[in-house]
Amino acid sequence: MDKHLLPHDHGQSPAEVLEKMPACEDFAAVADLFRQLSDAGRVRIYWILCHCEECVINLSAMVGMSSPALSHHLRQLKSAGLVVTRREGKEVYYKAADTERAQMLHKMIEAMVSITCPDH
Repeated sequence: MDKHLLPHDHGQSPAEVLEKMPACEDFAAVADLFRQLSDAGRVRIYWILCHCEECVINLSAMVGMSSPALSHHLRQLKSAGLVVTRREGKEVYYKAADTERAQMLHKMIEAMVSITCPDH
């Protein structure tokens, strides 16, 4: 008995779907992006940085997190290309990247918050 699954007709050819399917690397990039947001604290930090530019000390106070913990999250967001930095003297300022990907993610976060918090 052959245990391979064979496609059967549901009105659309599997070949048509497969022609449109992005590469595995594209799916991996999307999964990595969502992995960056698997921590609620990191989502809060990212949301704040979508609305203002801040330094670590101020962000720490805003989210009630130690500077080392916050720095860890900022490194993750920066390595994912979601956050950019600007240095002024000894101070480093963080803000959301001005990319289509970062803006879409911000919109998605705001939409999800409004769905889960209807009074928002």
